Amino acid sequence: MLERLGTYPWWEVLIEIAIIWMVVYFVFRFVQGTRAAGALKGILVLFVIVTLMARILTGDSFGRIAFLYDRLLGVVAIALVVIFQPELRRAVIRLGETPFFRQTPKDISMVVDNLTEACAYLAKAKFGAIIVLERQVGLEGLTEGGTQLRAELSARLLQTIFHPGTALHDLAVIIRGRVVHAAGVQLPLAEPEDMPDPSLGSRHRAAVGLSKECDALVIIVSEESGLIRICERGKLSPGFPSGAFRAQLKARLERNPELSAEDSAEDEAEQSETLRGTIADDPDTQTADEPVEAETADAEDRS
Repeated sequence: MLERLGTYPWWEVLIEIAIIWMVVYFVFRFVQGTRAAGALKGILVLFVIVTLMARILTGDSFGRIAFLYDRLLGVVAIALVVIFQPELRRAVIRLGETPFFRQTPKDISMVVDNLTEACAYLAKAKFGAIIVLERQVGLEGLTEGGTQLRAELSARLLQTIFHPGTALHDLAVIIRGRVVHAAGVQLPLAEPEDMPDPSLGSRHRAAVGLSKECDALVIIVSEESGLIRICERGKLSPGFPSGAFRAQLKARLERNPELSAEDSAEDEAEQSETLRGTIADDPDTQTADEPVEAETADAEDRS
C-alpha cells in the first residue's frame, strides 16, 4: 500500500484522507448516543467477519461463495437505508435548515417576556404545558391536525389555553414568530429508551421526539413539581424554577440553533452553574434535583 501511495502526488493523498476522515467523523458524531449507534456497530462487525471469511474461502473451489458475497453487498446497502431511515430523514431535514435566518432582538424580547410570564403562572399553579417554538424547519404537517388560531402571542392567551378543563389544554401549542399558530397539536413521541429518565411522562417524550426531528425549541411545564424544562435537539435541560427560565430561554433564542456538540456541552455546563446560583439566591424555589412526574396525556383522566 505504501508503494502504491508513493506513486500519487502527496497533496492529492492528503486531501483524500482529510475528506474521508471528515465524512467518517460527522457520521460518527451524528449517530453517537442514538439507537442507530448500536445497529451500526453490529453491522460493521458482521461485515468484517463476512468479508474475512469471503477473502479466505474465495478461490477456484469456492466460486459460489464469492458470487453470493458480491450480491450480498447490494442487499446490505438497501438494508442500511431501511434500518437508518429515521436518522437519514433527520440528516436531510438538518441540511435543509437555513442557519442565516434570525428573529430581530425586538421579536425575541417580546416572545421571551410573554413566555416567561405565562410559564411562571403555569409553574406556580402547577398546570402542565408544552409549547413549541418553530424555527427554520416548518411544522405545517403537525399543525394540520390541531386547531388553527393564528393569534398574536400573549401570556394571557397561553394561560387560558393550558388552564385545566379547557378543550385545548392537554396537547401542544405551536408558536411561529410572534403568533400562536395552532393549539391542540399532537406531537410524535420519542421511544422510551431515548429518554434520560424513565419517570418522565408523555409531555417530555413528545418534546424529545419532536426536537430530535427538527430544530424546534420545546418548553415543558411540569404539573407535579412546577419545574420548567427546555428541550432542544433531543436533549432535555435540567428542571429549573421559573426564576431561571427567562435567562435560559433568551440565551437559546438569541443563538444560532445549528450548534456543534462541543457548544451544546458547554451550554449545558453553563446552564447548570446558572441554575445552582439562582436556586441558592432564592431559598423559596424548588431544587432542580426533585423527581419529575410521570405525566399522562389522557384528557379523560385529567377530567
